[in-house]
Amino acid sequence: MIYGNIHNSMIDQQIAILPQILQSAIRFLKDTDLATHEPGKFDMKLDDVPVVLQVLDLTTSPRETLRPEIHRKNIDVQFLASGGPERAGYYSDDGSNLVDEDLLDTPRDILFYRNNPSALEGSIEMTVGTYAIYFPWDVHIPAIQTGDVPAPIRKIVIKVPMDAIKGTPRKRGEKQSKMVCEF
Repeated sequence: MIYGNIHNSMIDQQIAILPQILQSAIRFLKDTDLATHEPGKFDMKLDDVPVVLQVLDLTTSPRETLRPEIHRKNIDVQFLASGGPERAGYYSDDGSNLVDEDLLDTPRDILFYRNNPSALEGSIEMTVGTYAIYFPWDVHIPAIQTGDVPAPIRKIVIKVPMDAIKGTPRKRGEKQSKMVCEF
């Protein structure tokens, strides 16, 4: 997981280490006012890569009412466009979680886990302008309420296909190309 805020004065240096498609996703979020955009799901292209843009109006909820989630085919770039604050939980998918609902083979590409009290869950506080990039090994819990009162949020999600990232890990059984190093 990687996170930051588009209002940070070092945003260009921070995103420079990311693969090009993720840099483009963050720049799109920085340069596009999605706080007033109509809600919905939209197909679009970034760097000629088909991605899905979701503009969601949500209300934060207590952590115990939310289910951890993962995606296998897509990287989630989540962004708080307005409202909040919001807390986002996360932890590494170590294979020990119990599945609550598996929709990975559907267009949603999502799997919900049961809450795992033994997971080493961290969290980030999301204020307007904060983005979080969740890879397929990052279990995440978005839209967690901070404080005693739920808050309305405008959440933007850009779903970037994993295969758009150069150097995507090989699948089991694929042979590694021969590497030659000369000194």
